[in-house]
Amino acid sequence: MERKTKRRTILSAGSSLVAAAPFGLAAPAIAQGVRRLKMVTDWPADVPGPQNSAVRLARSIGDATGGRLEVEVFAAGALVHAFETFDAVGAGVADMYHSYEGYFANKSPGFFFFATVPFGLTADEMFAWVRYGGGQELWDALSGQFNVKALLGGSTGCQMGGWFTREVASVDAFKGLRYRMAGPGAEVLRRLGATVVLLPGGEIASALKSGAIDASEWIGPWQDMLIGLHKTAQYYYYPGFHEPGAAWSFGINKSLWDSLTADDRRIIETTAAAEYIRSLAEFNANNAASLRELREDKAIKILKFDDNLLKELYRLSREVVAEAGAADEISRKIYASYQRFRAGAVPWTDIAERAFLNARALG
Repeated sequence: MERKTKRRTILSAGSSLVAAAPFGLAAPAIAQGVRRLKMVTDWPADVPGPQNSAVRLARSIGDATGGRLEVEVFAAGALVHAFETFDAVGAGVADMYHSYEGYFANKSPGFFFFATVPFGLTADEMFAWVRYGGGQELWDALSGQFNVKALLGGSTGCQMGGWFTREVASVDAFKGLRYRMAGPGAEVLRRLGATVVLLPGGEIASALKSGAIDASEWIGPWQDMLIGLHKTAQYYYYPGFHEPGAAWSFGINKSLWDSLTADDRRIIETTAAAEYIRSLAEFNANNAASLRELREDKAIKILKFDDNLLKELYRLSREVVAEAGAADEISRKIYASYQRFRAGAVPWTDIAERAFLNARALG
């Protein structure tokens, strides 16, 4: 109840600010040519990775504009509650957000496609679809309904399947399994017979340790070790079928976006794209180092999901993703574009990246 009341207060305040502002939103502070903007995030302040990405992006915008745009970053709860960032930016209570579009899928399942979907696009393919495959135009149509302009603003790359307190060697092993997962992947697990539990990152380790849950995915070796999952479960499975290239988003109040000069809009687009690439590189480097550390721990078993299990997960994923893509008119358009691009990208990825990786493994 307290959260709902706070949200109504935020949005009510936003409505008043919108009415008073010259560009249709809470006017950013402008002094001597400097426009001061507020970025809210859905990330805890003390967890490296996504919050660091938001701070880097804010600094890059300031540097690239010569200080004309000065962005202050507020972690989850500092200005608005976690998961209220999208509404706050749309209402003009904040100017920008750094988040994960899947958090906003209650507005339209179409948002899932700009975060990640099971057996969907890799991080490279996602960037290609959004920038050169028509994805950005559809995203603009979706987010524009809520007075938001959204861009890709980070990526974790491919994630892991998760930590388990026991082996899961077959489809039957998932029946009744208490598994922490969010998004469309959670629905896939439900159809497999698992009991899905949604917990914030800070509660996962204690839930595994106490036996409240049997398994959990989070992100990958780097982030998983930071919250202590390697100390609570013995079996670490891959691949992360549910998040093959999870993307973060950078949203801007559309009225503010439209008020910016063409040069500043291009600068923001370029810095957001650069942060997408930089965060992906950061995750790849840290995941590699963390994986080496995990492999040195003889108590941990790093295992691949059984191929028959993966085939069943793939079958169920097609159903779940298709249903999300049929939920409303804009989702149908997004799904059609996403599927067309994926169908074209897979053959190229197969004879390029996959073929090279297979060849490299022969050495």
